[in-house]
Amino acid sequence: MRELIKRSGLEDIEKKVMRDERLGLEDGLRLYKAPLLATGYLAHLKRQRLHDQKTFFVYNQHLNYSNECLNLCKFCAFGRPKGQGFTLSLDEIRRLIEERLHEPITEVHIVGSVHPDLPFDYYLEIIKIVRALRPQAVIKAYTVTEIAHFAKISGKTEEEVLQILKDAGLQMLPGGGAEIFSQRVRQEICPKKLSAQRWLSIAKLAHRLGIPTNCTMLYGHIETIEERLEHLIALREAQDETGGFLCFIPLSFHPKNTRLSHLSGPTAIDDLKTIAVSRLMLDNIPHIKAYWIMLGPKLAQIALHFGADDIDGTIIEEKITHMAKASSPKGMSRKEIISLIKEAGFKPVERDGLFRTIEGN
Repeated sequence: MRELIKRSGLEDIEKKVMRDERLGLEDGLRLYKAPLLATGYLAHLKRQRLHDQKTFFVYNQHLNYSNECLNLCKFCAFGRPKGQGFTLSLDEIRRLIEERLHEPITEVHIVGSVHPDLPFDYYLEIIKIVRALRPQAVIKAYTVTEIAHFAKISGKTEEEVLQILKDAGLQMLPGGGAEIFSQRVRQEICPKKLSAQRWLSIAKLAHRLGIPTNCTMLYGHIETIEERLEHLIALREAQDETGGFLCFIPLSFHPKNTRLSHLSGPTAIDDLKTIAVSRLMLDNIPHIKAYWIMLGPKLAQIALHFGADDIDGTIIEEKITHMAKASSPKGMSRKEIISLIKEAGFKPVERDGLFRTIEGN
């Protein structure tokens, strides 16, 4: 591998990685252009220095409350116009949580849409229902995009919305809605979505209120490599300010059933290289996720050797990616997740939504 690093002209970047020095945009471009195994090797070095052989997973439940949406982004196969999708009643949400109370779920992940009609009280009641039924689970709910929408429909500030939800039991925000921060790309694929600046501003506001978040990047559509790297650097700069991002999730674009279905989406090589470059660029974000729902279980296993240290969890009934014809299962058992990690040569570590190790693991 030393010879490959030398042939690839990455010896100076390797020295930076070993010294924990920050990489710049030009370094990122070189890593993307380098052979996959060279970039992957450096990312694995970084991953091992941070987490050794540990690979994290969570016993979680996904709850998608509605797909009726005002934004209808071009890349999304999930959203539907008003009256053409589904919206769960509060009783249905209660039933979905109650049906799995016998399982040792430690995270409930709740996301939906920018709904045209639902009042803020509906979203607040969801948190109260889940908190009452699952008092020990971490409630990870509502993207930054949804938080901005709640402020608009309620007449409250984003800070007030976040504090009300936190008081009701919300503990963390997922990282969705970031897409790509490039204004050029956003204008083309999600023109109705809030700006990159507002996404970052609300995420940092959540952090300052004691609500950590994840962060994401949707890649493999019309963005350039430079725009990906600019996105990563913007997240890194925000993390320098607040330290509130727990995990970065690279989201591999699935074009089927979207208005960008003419695109081919990223290759497996691109998936692995993006995970590797993310690990190397995001020196201040502790975890990188190989989201098996989007990558598929087999590629997620390989990604653990390319910088990823988390594989998400059991999930069950994920709708958003599967409406774009994802070929992965809709969920896996705890036993299957553990086997997946062990077969890849790593040590499974069960965590909760806040990355706290579950006792006995």
